[in-house]
Amino acid sequence: MLQSATSVLPAPAAGATRLSIRNMVCPRCLRVVQRELEKAGLVVDNVALGAANVRMADGSPVDEPAVEAALQASGFALVDDPRDQLVEQVKALVVELIHYTPAEQQPYQTYSHFISERLGRSYAYLSHQFSLREGLTLEKYIIRQKVERAKELLSYQDAKVAEVARLLGYSSAAHLTNQFRQVTGMSPSDFQALGPGSAGRLSLHDLA
Repeated sequence: MLQSATSVLPAPAAGATRLSIRNMVCPRCLRVVQRELEKAGLVVDNVALGAANVRMADGSPVDEPAVEAALQASGFALVDDPRDQLVEQVKALVVELIHYTPAEQQPYQTYSHFISERLGRSYAYLSHQFSLREGLTLEKYIIRQKVERAKELLSYQDAKVAEVARLLGYSSAAHLTNQFRQVTGMSPSDFQALGPGSAGRLSLHDLA
């Protein structure tokens, strides 16, 4: 069953195994990972960004080395360390919220409160683990994702900076402009003036 990152992945059923998977950053990734897991002989009970609940049809243990090889062929990887798994959960939540959740469905809390609540850990702990493993702060990761989403929205030439700021939860167009300039070295208006496809949007895999 395909799910989104903002829906809670159920606990694995009896006899199933939870796999934590790196580099799942888009809805297409869900379909590719499910396909690769099924090709590896697994029954996929649930799959969301960053994780999947799987089992063998005959009840035998999951052959994780074989699963790893199957996933690597499509650019994914299993994550074994619990702290790395937690970081992947954080990234999946951020990507899902910023890139795939409509503005009217965005949570009313701050990102820090939402992430902490969803993962059941203090934001200070999550941020510390994120910085240790990713080499940048969680705050900067969130800003980079928001700026990349702003680029995507601004590629529609009739998009207004103020409307893009509203959709991304900024308090004002000036706030978006400030962060956009910090990341890209130009203003949103200057970026938009370059025209569609000319300013090198990063892929989500590069951002992740």
